Amino acid sequence: MRKAILARKLGMTQIFDEDGRLIPVTVLEAGPNSVVQKKTVENDGYSAVQVGFIDIKEKKANKPRKGHFAKAGVAPKKYLREFRLENAAELNVGDEIKADIFTDGDKVDVTGISKGKGFAGTVKRWGTHRGPMTHGSGYHRGPGSMGACSNPGRVMKGKKLPGHLGVEKVTVQNLTIVKADADKNVILIRGGLPGPKNGLLMIKNTVKGRK
Repeated sequence: MRKAILARKLGMTQIFDEDGRLIPVTVLEAGPNSVVQKKTVENDGYSAVQVGFIDIKEKKANKPRKGHFAKAGVAPKKYLREFRLENAAELNVGDEIKADIFTDGDKVDVTGISKGKGFAGTVKRWGTHRGPMTHGSGYHRGPGSMGACSNPGRVMKGKKLPGHLGVEKVTVQNLTIVKADADKNVILIRGGLPGPKNGLLMIKNTVKGRK
């Protein structure tokens, strides 16, 4: 069954398993997510649910959003996302999705926005090689040749050049849930996850058949 939840990254720590082995984990505040809208095949052509995460003050929501939340009978939320779940038909507006939707040992894919690293050169941004550092070379971390001379006489599209690094949608696949605690709304996932602290993450169970 397809499962998903919105979560907020709190940071990293480490725990020990039953055999005393150290496991690095990322701590997430996972839910509760409130179902704000339900999409059906009859009305929308597909089955899905729209969920909200993290309560906000009513004055921080604009009028269209206030009406949207009021219709659902749900407090205004900071984030709204849509999930196409196999059991979407079983969920109703106002229902809550909590961390216990997952169990220890589940494999998940985590999607988030990577950290912004500002303006970066080609070595940091693309991993290109640098030039010689000795024997009078004056070319060290430049972007390299810009292309041919008279033909085609321009820089080809896709040339790896300096520019803005980070702030991109990143998905890390096939991660393991070490612990899911519905009482504290906390999920521990082995390894690092994209984005800064307090960044929004979408957690979905890994598609069957993926190694």
